[in-house]
Amino acid sequence: MPFRTAASTDQSLLDHAGVTDLRVHHSLTGTGTHLADPRPHVVIVGGGFAGLAAARTLADAPVRITLLDRTNHHLFQPLLYQVATAVLNPADISVPIRWLLRKQQNATVVMADVDRIDPADKTVSLDGGSVLLSFDFLLLAAGARHAYFGHPEWEQFAPGLKNIEDALEMRRRFLLSFEAAERASAVGERDALLTFVIVGGGPTGVELAGMIPEVTHHALKGEFRRIDPSKARVLLLEGGPRILPAFPEELSAQAQRDLEALGVEVRTNCVVTTVDADGVVAGGERIDAHTVFWGAGNQASPLAKQLGVPLDRAGRVSLNADLSVPGYEYIFCAGDVASTTTDDGKPVPAVAPAANQMGELVGRNIAHTVAGSSRETFRYFNKGDLATIGRHKAVAVIGGAKLRGLFAWLTWLFVHILYLVGMRNRLTVVVQWAYQYLTFQRGVRLITGTTVHRLLKASKAANDKRRAA
Repeated sequence: MPFRTAASTDQSLLDHAGVTDLRVHHSLTGTGTHLADPRPHVVIVGGGFAGLAAARTLADAPVRITLLDRTNHHLFQPLLYQVATAVLNPADISVPIRWLLRKQQNATVVMADVDRIDPADKTVSLDGGSVLLSFDFLLLAAGARHAYFGHPEWEQFAPGLKNIEDALEMRRRFLLSFEAAERASAVGERDALLTFVIVGGGPTGVELAGMIPEVTHHALKGEFRRIDPSKARVLLLEGGPRILPAFPEELSAQAQRDLEALGVEVRTNCVVTTVDADGVVAGGERIDAHTVFWGAGNQASPLAKQLGVPLDRAGRVSLNADLSVPGYEYIFCAGDVASTTTDDGKPVPAVAPAANQMGELVGRNIAHTVAGSSRETFRYFNKGDLATIGRHKAVAVIGGAKLRGLFAWLTWLFVHILYLVGMRNRLTVVVQWAYQYLTFQRGVRLITGTTVHRLLKASKAANDKRRAA
């Protein structure tokens, strides 16, 4: 496929980022002029699983890579819920992107916000338009945020779980509820403060719901004088007929039984219609709760809209077989912004293995195009589905085998350790898990931000309103 290379240099990018010229190969010594790098310029938006996989796949290709991300770290999202429930530290599941690509000489990492993509002009605007970066190939792998089904105002009351900031906010609200309940003067206040609602019965919601009883029954035991944390109420609300809908029905039923054995109230066919500071309305019933967590849906990055092509209901781009964007053979999507199907017509799930496979294929297809050879078609290989419920409790589907209980739990542990990036993180997580397995303790119960006093004021106001009603 013929393509033009980005020829000109935008000095503002150099001044802004403080890095070597991203479009210049080297300087002519003593002349002050630059020799343009003839290699095609590949811009990757997003340093998640897909973006990182694509960059690594292109390590030996005759291209220049600029990887853009609004943060400086690659995040292992499947374990974010363990940061939210005070099991792991953020550093245990994140690695600096620059460190991961430090030996890849054809890759440059730039921490920046992408504001606009012009697919026809082949440019990307950064940081409020102050920088304009041109490309020969673009991979959009910017991920997704939580979807509130037309109610963005719910986010302030029910945070989702997509990045470290989300996880820390969840952890803060979770731990703060116990502190406020210890000081609450009325029974109604305490009950609302010790009620935890999780909206969404997918893997994130199930894993959050299963982890909370472990904290309330074991980690906090004996630490409070006026409340009993083990009496905390945990509700998992799912709008569909069963939790873990991507799993076989028998494993979904097993997961529900495991959660209920831990004391979690699982409600299916229970649609949430209201979320506010005082709780939720679900299935026509008011549930008073000051801690609500959201895990009910995803919405692709709004950058996908700027490609000017049809999107699905989740804002994802429907792609060609080679993962290129229809009408733009030099633009690709991967990960949570990509909508594609398996050989039997089922949607490819928004999970880390799928993102890795997409990113690797995009990298190979860019290399094929530069070399003048034909592109490959994306075929998703499902390595399995895993969800953990609690200690010795998990469900899994691997290679057609349906696993549950202890063996599924051990498989879940092994797979997540295997996929963590960086030996330091693997060792740290193993040590943390071993410590918590033996002692039931949480080592990162740090509360920052809002004080107990402010939460108590909100709780008292809600209690007064209930009494008045």
